[in-house]
Amino acid sequence: MASSGIFFFTLIAVWVAAGNAKNPFIKVECNTENIGEHGHQSLLECAVKTTKEVVGAVIRVVTWTKEGVDDPLLVFNRGELRREPGYRFAEPSWDENNMNISLLIARTAVADDGDYTCMVITDSGDDNILTRLKVKATYRDPTIRSIPEKISEDADNDLICNADGGYPKGQLRWFDENNVEWTRSAEMDVRQTDNGLFQLSSKLTLLKGSRFSKYTCVVFNATGGKGGSTTFEIPPTSRGQGQDIEGTGLSSKIAAPVIVIGSLIVGLLLALLIYRRRSQMARRPSAAPLMGDQQRGRAVEFDAEKGRLQNMESEQCEDSQP
Repeated sequence: MASSGIFFFTLIAVWVAAGNAKNPFIKVECNTENIGEHGHQSLLECAVKTTKEVVGAVIRVVTWTKEGVDDPLLVFNRGELRREPGYRFAEPSWDENNMNISLLIARTAVADDGDYTCMVITDSGDDNILTRLKVKATYRDPTIRSIPEKISEDADNDLICNADGGYPKGQLRWFDENNVEWTRSAEMDVRQTDNGLFQLSSKLTLLKGSRFSKYTCVVFNATGGKGGSTTFEIPPTSRGQGQDIEGTGLSSKIAAPVIVIGSLIVGLLLALLIYRRRSQMARRPSAAPLMGDQQRGRAVEFDAEKGRLQNMESEQCEDSQP
């Protein structure tokens, strides 16, 4: 708007020519920094303060300008108000006796992020001040898809995480089921759309034979604040050994001591079996003499009995002869 620009610069020239300058009786106070949510109203709070020597100050001029924008956003000059669409005084019924000169932005956009200057001229003096608006937009919860769609355990696969609608530029970070971060292994891509908001994309490659059962993608804003997250689960038939940071699998850590303990048990059992077998073989020769003595004793007894029977038969034969 060229006419607004000419009007504004004419106003400044008149103000300077009139010899107005800052004085200690008038002061404009604003918040140094203001936060605005994208798509919502934003308020730049400012007010005119006067000393006790000033009673009933009347505002003659108020201007709101933004760095990088040629035309003023709002100009009040001796009862006449001019403003750009979407910008107005915070109080709808504002007049020259109202010391609240806050600026209201109806629908905040990324383009509204930046520095603003408020200048005030009253019948008792003038002042100006700089304030800043920081625009932010919350990222939508991330989504994850796999390439190819069906994960194969015999080939490398990619997980793609996307999050958009945020501002300023954020970051996507990856974590496995043990909360170990894998962001350094991923490739990040950032794009800014026409409305100034950012689209974030991150690709994490899963190597065959080295993957976990779950991967979580988390979006973080520009200040490091944690946003939404999404978890992707690997189908059981596609899971590999899954390695930790040092490359040592959890299964390997468990299997090693089990194998050692099993080997010791088997060795002890073999040693016990060999010991028992040797003990049995050592006792068998000593049993033979004992068994022989018993048999010889029984043979002697048998022979003695047989001799008595023969003697008795001989005596009977002699008695029977005349």
